[in-house]
Amino acid sequence: KQWYQRRVAITAGVTLSADLHHLSCFLPGTLALGHFYGLPKWHLDLAEEIMQSCYYLYTTQPTGLAAEFVRFRPEGVEALSSENHLRPETVESLFVLWRVTGNEKYRDMAWNIFQAFERVSRNCNGYTAVYDVRDVHTVTLDVTESFFLAETLKYLYLLFEDDVDVLSFDKWVFNTEAHPLPIFDDFQGWY
Repeated sequence: KQWYQRRVAITAGVTLSADLHHLSCFLPGTLALGHFYGLPKWHLDLAEEIMQSCYYLYTTQPTGLAAEFVRFRPEGVEALSSENHLRPETVESLFVLWRVTGNEKYRDMAWNIFQAFERVSRNCNGYTAVYDVRDVHTVTLDVTESFFLAETLKYLYLLFEDDVDVLSFDKWVFNTEAHPLPIFDDFQGWY
């Protein structure tokens, strides 16, 4: 199937939409973690399909960076908000999918995203959000959100760490800000 035949629909009441906000790209990681912790395989299958849609947001733009908000159409992706704020959700899901499946394609996808950050977002002071992912000569916004350092780069680092025992999912859980917290079997004496 082509990517546009696997549209991601966000529900609001009973209305379906072909719109996708980059923030929604956390979902493949959540579904993959569900499968890791014992939910049926269809969770992982769905995670992998949605991941393709999230990655497609990057590969369809001349800069190699995803727009903040898009609409899927049969002829392609339309950027409704063309900025990129260096968000972590896609690389977070790539990290989780790589850890759960061991499939190197997720590392390859992450490497391509990192190279786009290097090419488009990097300046003499670090990294910055960009105004328009549709333009290879885009203007930078001179702002770096804290989540880029705290989450995006952390997940990229962990994606390329070969030792899967570093912050392994059977001993650690990540909160929504990418802070690893230990999993305790016994809470006695912990509080």
